[in-house]
Amino acid sequence: MFLAHLASSFFDRIKHENGQKYYLYSEVWTEYAQSLLNQVFFYTAIALVAILIAVGLLVHLKKPEAFKGFKNACVGIACGFAITVIVSMFALEYAKIAEKGYAEYPEILGLVLIPFTVLGGVAVLGIAAAYISSLFDKKAFKITCMTSACLFLAAFIATFVCLAVYSAHGTAEDNNGAVITLTENAVLYVCSAVIIAAIVLVAVFVGRNEKRGFDSKSISYAAVCIAMSFALSYIKPIDLPQGGSVTPASLLPLMIYAYIFGVRKGVLAGLVYGTLQAVQDPWIIHPAQFLLDYPLAFTAMGLAGTFTKIKKLDKLPQVQFALGAVCAATLRFACHTLSGVFAFSEYSTLDNVWIYSLGYNSFVFVDALVCIVVGVIIFSVKPFVRQLKAIQANALVKPKPVETTPEEN
Repeated sequence: MFLAHLASSFFDRIKHENGQKYYLYSEVWTEYAQSLLNQVFFYTAIALVAILIAVGLLVHLKKPEAFKGFKNACVGIACGFAITVIVSMFALEYAKIAEKGYAEYPEILGLVLIPFTVLGGVAVLGIAAAYISSLFDKKAFKITCMTSACLFLAAFIATFVCLAVYSAHGTAEDNNGAVITLTENAVLYVCSAVIIAAIVLVAVFVGRNEKRGFDSKSISYAAVCIAMSFALSYIKPIDLPQGGSVTPASLLPLMIYAYIFGVRKGVLAGLVYGTLQAVQDPWIIHPAQFLLDYPLAFTAMGLAGTFTKIKKLDKLPQVQFALGAVCAATLRFACHTLSGVFAFSEYSTLDNVWIYSLGYNSFVFVDALVCIVVGVIIFSVKPFVRQLKAIQANALVKPKPVETTPEEN
């Protein structure tokens, strides 16, 4: 019966005097499709993981020499699933934007939707171009990486400028029912600057002995991990009204990448992922709020690799991963909390906006807990850890042992 109503709502439209056409049941199609696909992809992901684990164990026990080929097949299947989820949900998200009529506002279309779409496209195409060029020679690879990085930076700055114009116009606050005072405006920028400085300092200090630059392996792993995290972020068993959600360990691939390749590369991968998150669901009313809720919050996920090189924990990779994940989640929580206090205070249901923001954004720790639980289970599988350590040995530059003289011995 419900499907019949859907069919009738698609073909039976109301035509107004101004000539515009609207669906008979507003938002029915995209809401229904998103909800349905959310469930389909969620259970498909669970079934896919269970099947691949079962087949992987069988291959490892019965035919270990074929395990490497099986891993490559798993990567291909995972990428195919990720692309399917991303394309389907991304198309529905833009259909929802159009259905709500946001695309009809020139300010939103020209200063938010188009810039973010271009920025996301530059990020994806840059990664693809860098990987393809790595298949030829090092010089072409370096030139492509530099060009892609410059284009991404230019697109990022252009997007930020567009957001500043959009914010100054007042449309953002009007559309979201928010009022940002001059004091809150200044504090947002100060908070963004402080968190940027904190991330940079940690990345420089912790990653001082890491191998510099990207190679084909680190680029390809980054692409796969970003794609997997981005696809899983569309699956939201718990979706909060003012943004934020609990997902099936969507940030786990990104955290594992930071664990393998180090903090510096993890931070850069998180920056790209955070940019794509802004493209996925742009809930933006202020330029600094955009920085806090998207690029900075997810750049913090690169800190999941903070404890990778702690020698005393080498035999406890679960602890290394869990500690790094807690650090990353804590900084992400700080970003969202500050954004909630100074940009979304009008949404507070309590007199004390700090308590409201702290409580609302506690979903970050629930989401992180899911990642930690799944991650600890994965890091307890010895074949996985051996494979991970083998990749990590070439991905990181280990500190040189200090030579001692006979007298010191």
